[in-house]
Amino acid sequence: MSLEERKKAKQKKKRKRLIIRSVILAVLLAAVVYALIDNLQKDKSIYKAGDQAPDFELMQVNEHNEMEKVRLSDLQGKGVMLNFWATFCDPCKAEMPYMQNLYPEYKDKGIEIVAVSLDNTELRIDQFIEQYGLTFPIPQDKKDTVREKYKIGPIPTTFFIDPDGVIVEKVEGALTLDRLEGHLKDIMPE
Repeated sequence: MSLEERKKAKQKKKRKRLIIRSVILAVLLAAVVYALIDNLQKDKSIYKAGDQAPDFELMQVNEHNEMEKVRLSDLQGKGVMLNFWATFCDPCKAEMPYMQNLYPEYKDKGIEIVAVSLDNTELRIDQFIEQYGLTFPIPQDKKDTVREKYKIGPIPTTFFIDPDGVIVEKVEGALTLDRLEGHLKDIMPE
């Protein structure tokens, strides 16, 4: 191969590399632009005290091993403690006994505890319920629809909702027995 032919081959190789790099750069740039536009279009509202709690419907297994609906709007007129948790979450494990301890007393006073499990496997949830002797509704959010609706980040996250369906308080992190009871008193129907 002559010197002239080698130069042409080298230039051809450089041009080819430039085209490939340009295509890769264009694809990456398009991905970044798509991600930015997609992110800007998403609903970024985060529910806080004073907002109406968005309605949802999830399924849970009842004590007769039958599937039943849990719908937030069906609890209108009651105070609702809406808790998001998972079996792998240690702070969630810490507050569950407090929730169970207060549930019978406050259920009689018109308050419902709804603990939405973010786990994927029903077996783990069932084992957890049995281990802690939980009796309040524990629907499962398999597809993360309610988690996304409420913009849940860290777990546990708890919303205290008054009898009119208005969020009174949002708490991120585990609750102590005293704090939990205080929040339940705030949403008690009159």
